[in-house]
Amino acid sequence: MSKMHKASELQSFLKELGVDARKGLSQNFLIDGNILRKIADAAHVKAGDSILEIGPGPGALTELLLERGAHVTAIELDAVFAHALERLQTQDQRLHVFATDFLKFPLQEFLIKNPGPWKVVANLPYHITTPILTQLLPCHGAIESVTIMVQKEVAKRMVSSHGSADYGSFSLFVSFYSKASYCFTVEPTCFYPKPTVQSAVVHCQLHAPHPISSTEDFFRLTRTAFQQRRKMLRSSLKELYSQEKIISSLMQLGLKETARPEELSLAQFLQLFTLMN
Repeated sequence: MSKMHKASELQSFLKELGVDARKGLSQNFLIDGNILRKIADAAHVKAGDSILEIGPGPGALTELLLERGAHVTAIELDAVFAHALERLQTQDQRLHVFATDFLKFPLQEFLIKNPGPWKVVANLPYHITTPILTQLLPCHGAIESVTIMVQKEVAKRMVSSHGSADYGSFSLFVSFYSKASYCFTVEPTCFYPKPTVQSAVVHCQLHAPHPISSTEDFFRLTRTAFQQRRKMLRSSLKELYSQEKIISSLMQLGLKETARPEELSLAQFLQLFTLMN
């Protein structure tokens, strides 16, 4: 079985394997060849690239990546799909499959043994998007870029900047480690089964993180600030710092003492953190 660009073709293939899409694993499979090509284009996939694909499912994207001459390491939790991917193996053995949960996969160990640089290309399982990105984005050096399909709402949060309603601690986390670009929206009709939400593809070009004393403490500050996003920072951060310190630091940055979290850019949050620590 090669192309699965119709729901009926995919259903036949799933029946052949004796499986169906599993809701609990967020299995919504892409059946639109044009969208698959657009994902590969957004990731700038070319011959010789080392690609890490997470959750390939039946392998429609995997097949396209291999056709473009890339070396693909696929990590697939579903053992039936992992085994079925072997049908796509190339003569020069450019496909490697790990039948495991990505969140249990020894990523750091793998990247040390296989230095890359890697491009991550994936239609992510939507229920574990954040924990997956938490592992991938800090890997600048080993991973060059991350091009992923996520829920549209998550995509908007990933790329939003200060002053926007979608801006939050997750936006700051993404921009701390990468430059994220919104590529395109994907309608539910492009999947089998159809999800109830719109999806979107985001491309993150990883860069070296900003040098600060503690990334853990910095992200504690940003998460705390946005837990009560309508509150002024002098109130929301008082569990971490004295009110005097918060106000004097804001004033040093030329900000009002009534500033709220969505008003501060990443650069301003970094400056605020440095002043208060």
